[in-house]
Amino acid sequence: MAVRFEFLLECDEAATVFASGMFVAAERELKRLEEVFSRFRLGSELSRLNRNRAMICTADLYDVVVLALDARRRTAGRFDPTVLRALISAGYDRTFTELPDDGPPPTPQPCDGRIDVDHATRTIRLTGDAQLDLGGIAKGYAAEKAARLLGSGGPALVNAGGDIAIAGVPKGGSWPIAIETDGVPLTLGVASGGVATSGRDVRRWVRGGREQHHLIDPATGLPSESDLLTVTVVAANTVEAEVQAKALFLAGERAAVDEADAAGLPCVLRTGDGRIVRAGGLK
Repeated sequence: MAVRFEFLLECDEAATVFASGMFVAAERELKRLEEVFSRFRLGSELSRLNRNRAMICTADLYDVVVLALDARRRTAGRFDPTVLRALISAGYDRTFTELPDDGPPPTPQPCDGRIDVDHATRTIRLTGDAQLDLGGIAKGYAAEKAARLLGSGGPALVNAGGDIAIAGVPKGGSWPIAIETDGVPLTLGVASGGVATSGRDVRRWVRGGREQHHLIDPATGLPSESDLLTVTVVAANTVEAEVQAKALFLAGERAAVDEADAAGLPCVLRTGDGRIVRAGGLK
């Protein structure tokens, strides 16, 4: 899934043998899910769905597509899983480490949201030009699954490239989560749920002489021109944190603060001009 996963498990010395087995099981689960969700693997289930256009899907792919479609509805289209054509047009057509130095400039690619789901048979049908990318929400889903496995051995945390899934409260009462600030360190104490960050600070490349990033605005079919650099959200689980972080990033600073405050959604915004803004009741 193009990120490094880190496992943390709090247990006493007597449980270390059991814990090592939990690490192996969690790693095995992540490798299995990569074969489901990776758009960079031609044989993955997601890649086959994008090619075949209709398929009876496994429970994992079906569940995440349903979650993504619900997120699109709840965010008024800001979170949209049908951004793959726009990502490819922007130049993100292979893993980030394989991207060339430059290339042709992107052209707007409307996000065709026509996806039919037969819930009785778990059949997903893509119509029109719809192409699915489940990167962020699949990463959150995978982190949650791994955390639940580890959690059987004690309080656990899974770090998926900066997105956090928590299972159980450690002895200290919360997990310390550091937030990038380019200045004074900011650490959140999180006892449960999930944390996710969306931003344009890391995955950047050049096309047509202009910097691009992977956060597509479905309204334009191009990389977002948000005035925010990153958004970090604390939510009930990592999937929801992923959804809200992307939606707030696309909203821009003013709307993001208003929405987070109204929803009581704790978040940290890093603006393009270097400021740190707390919202959603976070002090």
